Amino acid sequence: MPTTVTSPDASNADAPLRLEEDAQRRVLHRLRRLEGQVRGLQHMIEDGRSCREVLTLLAGVRSALNATGDVILERYVESCTVDLQRGDASVRELVDVVKLSRG
Repeated sequence: MPTTVTSPDASNADAPLRLEEDAQRRVLHRLRRLEGQVRGLQHMIEDGRSCREVLTLLAGVRSALNATGDVILERYVESCTVDLQRGDASVRELVDVVKLSRG
């Protein structure tokens, strides 16, 4: 059963994010793990850990966050492709969301 997660921005990008239950579970698991890693970074700074250790964990956090964003972007592109075929979306919207996902 799809679950709805609301997106904050415009037009088709405003459409609710619908993830299959398993995909939602995996994304939420990744985000919870990321939350723990960010807390770990805070503790590493407080404890005066080495720059290399902090930067290594920071690189892992960035990579995991990008991978999670890729899952969400993939779902959006799948949805947008259907909307484009029906004439309910524009290529500009798709390009804007891809740019947004790249930061």
